[in-house]
Amino acid sequence: MSALAALRLTDPDEKVAATRAIPLDGATESIAAQAIRTPGDDLGVPGRPERPLRVAATAVQKRSPFTTEGRAALIHSICHIEFNAINLALDAVWRYDGMPEAYYRDWLRVAHEEALHFTLLHAHLQDMGWRYGDFPGHDGLWNMCEKTKDDVLARMALVPRTLEARGLDATPLIQGKLKRVNTPDALRAVEILDIILRDEVGHVAIGNHWYRWLCEREGIDPEAAYPGLVARYDAPRHKPPFNFEARGRAGFSAEELRQLSQTQDKA
Repeated sequence: MSALAALRLTDPDEKVAATRAIPLDGATESIAAQAIRTPGDDLGVPGRPERPLRVAATAVQKRSPFTTEGRAALIHSICHIEFNAINLALDAVWRYDGMPEAYYRDWLRVAHEEALHFTLLHAHLQDMGWRYGDFPGHDGLWNMCEKTKDDVLARMALVPRTLEARGLDATPLIQGKLKRVNTPDALRAVEILDIILRDEVGHVAIGNHWYRWLCEREGIDPEAAYPGLVARYDAPRHKPPFNFEARGRAGFSAEELRQLSQTQDKA
């Protein structure tokens, strides 16, 4: 099973199984040495189920985590992000020719871990009496993938180290709310989010690494280039509060963290 074949699958369980069946080693030796893309190969990308209903981010109804249905909606929203993140990682493997072998291995590992995250969240959601697709979801993560499909440098800058990095900031806040709820399902969600936060630090670090590698290859300053990419692709601006500890471990520079600190102080 190739990354593209897994990416095209629409059934979530089939996509997870296919993703986890792709070997992390040995599958990348030929990928780095020959062209990946062929004409018309983006047909059916990404494969997604008919449900959840996809709506604008502003149309996703806010629900209180202090109700069972509200917590289910919250878990569903994170589950939806993780499903999109599987597609994101598979797309990063398949879409871009000419990267080092380590790049493809890194993103295959990310795809494996995103598949695990989805599996953990979906199982928990089912334990609560719901399934993936029972609530609407928005397409913000995949929309940025579409915008950056022809520019691997922009993809690395604006998806893992921008959109996914926002998860590093948001996850502890979500966990704090769930701890206040203090029900068994809420505390189980906190445990799952611990796993996700741990892994997502690594995913953002991979994005940071390859963004800086691409900038070095093209002879541009990564910190100076970033604001221009944000403006060109209309990426979301940084929004405090920030998880400086996690962002530091994920490879953001001292200067980047200083700028975020200034943004937070002004908020």
